[in-house]
Amino acid sequence: MTDLYEEIVAREIVTTRVYDALRIEVFTAWTTEQRLKVWWGPRGFTNTFAEFGIKPGAAWKYTMHGPDGKDYPNEAKVIDVVDGDRIVIDHVSMPRFRLTALFEDVGDGTKLTFRQLFETNAVYSAVRQFAVPGNEDNLDRLGELLAGAAVR
Repeated sequence: MTDLYEEIVAREIVTTRVYDALRIEVFTAWTTEQRLKVWWGPRGFTNTFAEFGIKPGAAWKYTMHGPDGKDYPNEAKVIDVVDGDRIVIDHVSMPRFRLTALFEDVGDGTKLTFRQLFETNAVYSAVRQFAVPGNEDNLDRLGELLAGAAVR
C-alpha cells in the first residue's frame, strides 16, 4: 500500500485556495459555461468551448488561446459530479490526467482543493514546471471572478 501511495504522490499536483464566497458560488463558477470560460487557464489565456457538459459521461472540448497566439486544443470527459461537493474530470488529450475539484465550507468561505493526478511519472515530470504556476494563475483568476474583479 505504501508503494502505491508514494507513486501517486510522486505524480500528483495539489493546489488549494480559500475563497471569500459561498460554496455554491465557487461550484457554479465551475459548472456554468459562461463563467468557466472567463477564468479557466493561466493568466493571459482565453477559451473557446466547442462542447461543454457537466454531468457524468459528458464531453468538454475547448481550445485555450495563449497570449503568444498559439492554440491549445483540449478534450476532457466528466467522470463524476456531486452538486456543491466535487467534480471529477479526465483530461483525455495530452497531457493525460484526472482532475478532482473538492469544495468545502470553511467559516464563511469555501476551500477549493484542486488535484491533478497525471497518467504517468513521465507525464508529470514533463509538465510540472508549467502546470504548478499555471494552476496558481488559474485559481487566482477564479478568485478575481468571485470577487467581481476583471479577470485577465
